[in-house]
Amino acid sequence: MTDSNKIAGQVADCLLAIEMELRTIGLWATERPPQAAFQSTEPFCIDTLEFTQWVQFVFLERMKLIVESGHPLPSVSGIAPMAEEYFRGRPESGQGLIRALEAIDQLLSGS
Repeated sequence: MTDSNKIAGQVADCLLAIEMELRTIGLWATERPPQAAFQSTEPFCIDTLEFTQWVQFVFLERMKLIVESGHPLPSVSGIAPMAEEYFRGRPESGQGLIRALEAIDQLLSGS
């Protein structure tokens, strides 16, 4: 197994962990947001989607496609700080999700 295949496998495991955490804390959406919500030009579609919707419908979907098709993985990721900001002051702690996002950030950034 090459290093890139090994990392892709680790990324796939992280994506599954992120999905499981969203489900565990009750923030996994059962309905897709309207297509217009994805037309945002703001980072993380912050003006049209909840952060957790962005993680589910943008980040997870794109990353799964990248891994499944064998395309090169992004070399930089910094999603965990956004998650920390999102969960500040919310009733859900989000710590498991933040840890899962930190893991994928570290994998993709090579640290």
